[in-house]
Amino acid sequence: MTGSEEALAHSASSAEAAPGNPPGAARGAHGPGGAAADSWRSRLYRWDMKGSPYAFVAPFFILFGAFTLVPLLYTAWYSLHNVQLSSLDHQTWTGLDNYKNLLSSDFFWNALKNTFTIGVISTVPQLLAALGLAHMLNYRLRGSTVWRVVMLTPYATSVAAATLVFTLLYSWDGGMVNWLLHFAGVGPVNWRESDWGSQFAVSSIVVWRWTGYNALIYLAAMQAIPADLYESAAIDGAGRWQQFRHVTVPQLRPTILFTVVVSTIGATQLFGEPLLFGGVSGSKGGSEHQYQTLGLYMYDQGWIVGNLGKASAIAWSMFLILLIIAAVNLLLTRRLRKSQ
Repeated sequence: MTGSEEALAHSASSAEAAPGNPPGAARGAHGPGGAAADSWRSRLYRWDMKGSPYAFVAPFFILFGAFTLVPLLYTAWYSLHNVQLSSLDHQTWTGLDNYKNLLSSDFFWNALKNTFTIGVISTVPQLLAALGLAHMLNYRLRGSTVWRVVMLTPYATSVAAATLVFTLLYSWDGGMVNWLLHFAGVGPVNWRESDWGSQFAVSSIVVWRWTGYNALIYLAAMQAIPADLYESAAIDGAGRWQQFRHVTVPQLRPTILFTVVVSTIGATQLFGEPLLFGGVSGSKGGSEHQYQTLGLYMYDQGWIVGNLGKASAIAWSMFLILLIIAAVNLLLTRRLRKSQ
């Protein structure tokens, strides 16, 4: 750098650093503008920190309100009115008459009984089989990943496809189930028309679809059990069955309770399997309503009969039943925590 250039640089720096001049005075009015920009940026930063979490969760609440909360409240309003599907604009206030009619209806109690029966004979075998399969997969097996995928395949299968296959299996003429019963010396069963046969057939579809799913849940919980517990049990001379009874099952109590509650909720809302299994009379749950569930009864009243007020009352009755199940689940969970 030449001497003249050094002098010019020294004079410029002296002018910028002269006493009494605010920082940036040599650059004109950039100082106040920079302070205002910094203030605006800090405000945007504060707004971003406070508002971003709400913006991220807002889509969920908007969709939940539009497709869950609003229909739920609207259904509650419909349940207090006489509303027909053919004339939605004409609503007559009836108060709790729709609920009173349900309590005095034999069809409602029949649907509730069928829902309970199908729920029991589908949930209990399903969870027991899932627990056994998970216990076998918890040990080292060849191709364990393949077996896990195979168990999840029925869950990924659509309800329509699964029900169609089982309808063919339980067919009166040419069905494989009746063919096997013939070799066992048992006469053919009309699975659609008999009371226990139709409920058993519908339950078998549910068992087939959900056993693998629950088995994977149990397997994940088993793999979280500390290995020290099994080693201590083995040192004490416990075999696999004793380890399963005294180590695995006690450690799985919260998971078992969770699957019981979820399966019960699913059984309460059972709809697709009995509807498709029944064919033409599927909405009525058979010719004698022998396997009509609460979901089918609601569908029949709302979309076949056209009484939306009564269908809404059925929907809210199902919702109250689910609330009772959730309350029982909460009570049992607290007792399990206290016992542990």
